[in-house]
Amino acid sequence: MNILEKHIEDPRLKEIAAKITSGGRINMDEGLVLYTGADLSLLAMLSGIVRRRQNRNYVFFNKNFHIEPTNKCIHNCRFCSYHKPEGDPESWEYTHDDMLAIVRKFDDKEVTEVHIVGGVHPSYDIQYYGELVQKIKHYRPGLHIKAFSAIELDYMITKSGVTISEGLGELKKYGLDSIPGGGAEIFDSEIRKKICAEKASAERWLEIHETAHNLGIPSNATMLYGHLENYAHRIDHLARLRELQDKTGGFNAFIPLKFKKANNSMSWLGEVSMTEDLKNYAVSRIFLDNIPHIKAYWPMIGREVAQMSLLFGADD
Repeated sequence: MNILEKHIEDPRLKEIAAKITSGGRINMDEGLVLYTGADLSLLAMLSGIVRRRQNRNYVFFNKNFHIEPTNKCIHNCRFCSYHKPEGDPESWEYTHDDMLAIVRKFDDKEVTEVHIVGGVHPSYDIQYYGELVQKIKHYRPGLHIKAFSAIELDYMITKSGVTISEGLGELKKYGLDSIPGGGAEIFDSEIRKKICAEKASAERWLEIHETAHNLGIPSNATMLYGHLENYAHRIDHLARLRELQDKTGGFNAFIPLKFKKANNSMSWLGEVSMTEDLKNYAVSRIFLDNIPHIKAYWPMIGREVAQMSLLFGADD
């Protein structure tokens, strides 16, 4: 028994800590115990062990910029503060030239990546987005293009009348390098019906990412937390991601996304505390033992919490 285990009174947590420190994998029940029974100090220690096992004491970042082609969207997710329907005076849709102008703004900057994601526009298909990717790649060949959430991909691929594999293959030929993790929200079907009933299912999200991985297109994964879900829903979500990663190895990073209450129909829920944020980073790092990086998205949680997350398993 090591010194860490000596100071743990709960026998369940002592057993879990022993498993983690010896390099073992925790199961879903044990993940739930960490969410409900472990204090922050223990979670910090255990997630730090896994973090250093994965990435030593390194912290990773890239220099990127974002392009949001449109905020027009066929979906109307209850948690979304971004969506605008066709005809709304606050809606926008950029042309290819508009978006290339954004790329040119970074001509003298040492950026490594462009992140392209936006609403699900009713008119845009694979050819439209593929040609955009092709133009950016032609203008700046060394720029990594991470683009289009699984929800956008589902619509544009379906609209184009091709299979997932064919659609992703075409986008790869155009120059797509990787895809982001958006649209996962929470995988539980009942919660999904309540917060994003119109959106592609969890199974479809996972199918798109699995197909991308099999085509050599890596991706990220996300989870929206702090709304109607409970800890069991979170563990189920993490377990499905871990299972897919065991099959493909294609996820680069996992990003917990905190529900924000402003300007949406779920604002009455409020927002979870910083303590909950840190707990979620820690349990995610411990449970997702096969995903290389845990990303703290500082524009959503703030710089200070992002810095603190480095003590709770995040490294990106």
